Amino acid sequence: MNPYILAILLFGLGLGTTITFASSHWLLAWMGLEMNTLAIIPLMAQHHHPRAVEATTKYFLTQATAAAMLLFASVTNAWLSGQWDIQQMTHPLPTTIITLALALKIGLAPVHAWLPEVLQGLDLTVGLILSTWQKLAPFALILQINPTNSTILIILGLTSTLIGGWGGLNQTQLRKILAYSSIAHLGWMILVLQFSPSLTLLTLLTYFVMTFSTFLVFKLNKATTINTLATSWTKAPLLTSLTPLILLSLGGLPPLTGFMPKWLILQELAKQDLALTATVAALSALLSLYFYLRLSYAMTLTMSPNNLSGTTPWRLSSTQLTLPLAISTTMAICLLPLTPAATALLAP
Repeated sequence: MNPYILAILLFGLGLGTTITFASSHWLLAWMGLEMNTLAIIPLMAQHHHPRAVEATTKYFLTQATAAAMLLFASVTNAWLSGQWDIQQMTHPLPTTIITLALALKIGLAPVHAWLPEVLQGLDLTVGLILSTWQKLAPFALILQINPTNSTILIILGLTSTLIGGWGGLNQTQLRKILAYSSIAHLGWMILVLQFSPSLTLLTLLTYFVMTFSTFLVFKLNKATTINTLATSWTKAPLLTSLTPLILLSLGGLPPLTGFMPKWLILQELAKQDLALTATVAALSALLSLYFYLRLSYAMTLTMSPNNLSGTTPWRLSSTQLTLPLAISTTMAICLLPLTPAATALLAP
């Protein structure tokens, strides 16, 4: 892709998100979300592969539907209450519709079905943007409207953690596994949103760090299925020995970074007398942990067949920058000791 066009598209992505961040009016927030969608579509379809074009079409249709729902709900809100302000959502009907529209935008269960399909058709770099940056603007809106209907948030959160765990069990494609991992993590964030918005933000940031690291590892190994991961041992032995730690951090095992948000969320849910919810969420994390362990096993404990035709592509060195990977891997593994600092910052 032409670097000038790429720069304009990335600028459009950044501008769309910034407009949504800065807006207090529903129309402006809607415009930012639309700019975001329209900027990423050429990036998704840049390879002109039928699978990429199909994924782009699916993405465009779901995002357009969500944006139409959002616009409809904000107009309904203006009609019922006479104001367009995001933080003045008083009527339960538009609030619920907007919550569902934003859930569709970020891919929460039960409106998640587009996410694995879309991610599977994309290049790993664009997939990374979709899994991280594209979640920011809708999340900013969810945090601002502070949905009053707690039942719908808990149902969305629990179904997402369960479906994110179950859906990934049977997958062999890495991008689909990462999509289900994304659904499960978003479920955890939505669960705790109404009790501690700052904790949701912390979870989102740690999820970004771990996903960034995982995508970069797969990109360096040019891996898209579990079987191709088994060949990474000969390409980058040190990185291959560190990758299971990143994956287990995504799964939320101590003493890795990913344990911190899960621990704090379970603690918060227990404080709010939601012991059953916390138990179901913790058990659903085991489902996710299973497929992360499966990836770790495929990477480090299986040796791929070493025939001559198989060894040639392994020796080609990657041109990818390794500094972002080094920084994000360190952060994905080592940040748990900073939990007291994080909780002090989160305290109201």
